Order: sequence, then structure tokens, then C-alpha cells
Amino acid sequence: MSMQWTTLMIIIGCALVTMIPRVIPFLVVRNLNLPAPVLKWLSYIPVCILTALVVDNFLIQEGHSLHIDWKVIIVLIPTFLIAIKTRSLSITVIAGVVMMAAVRYFFSVFFS
Repeated sequence: MSMQWTTLMIIIGCALVTMIPRVIPFLVVRNLNLPAPVLKWLSYIPVCILTALVVDNFLIQEGHSLHIDWKVIIVLIPTFLIAIKTRSLSITVIAGVVMMAAVRYFFSVFFS
């Protein structure tokens, strides 16, 4: 399999476009002493992003109504408990992925 020059340039360009917005702010901010209120505000950002991702996954919009995806809720609760118990991101993510795969398999086999 050969790769064309334009394909390689597109891949490199995409890598640069995704890296630049992540690296430049880090390089600029790491040498600054930010005020305490700014640091406190920034500490909430990971929680907000995680909440947005989780809520986006279990709420389904159909027309003008919202529905709850109960398969996600079934996995969300034990994953949350595992996160509290272990306080390990790796274990939590692995457990959540495995449980979601099992729930999807179960629903596809028994309810399709």
C-alpha cells in the first residue's frame, strides 16, 4: 500500500491543527502566575466537561422531547461508585467501557 504525498500532508496538517490549540495555551500559561480566583475557576473545568459528556450520552432528543437512555444509566451508576471507591481514572474508564459493552451486548441479544 502506497501513500500519496497529499494524503501524508493532510495527516500532518490535521495533527498540527489539533496540537496547536492544545500546546500554545499551555506554553503561554505555564510561565504566568495566575490569581487565585482564576485558578479556582479553572479547577472546575474538568468537572464541567465530564458532566457535559455524561449528560450528552444519556439524554436523547427526539423531536421536541427528551428521553433517557436507560442503558447508559445502568452503566453510569456502578461506574460512578467504582470511581468513588478506587479514585483511579484508569480503573474507572476500563470498568465503564467493559460494563457498557456488556450491557449493549445483552440488549442486542435479548431485546432485538
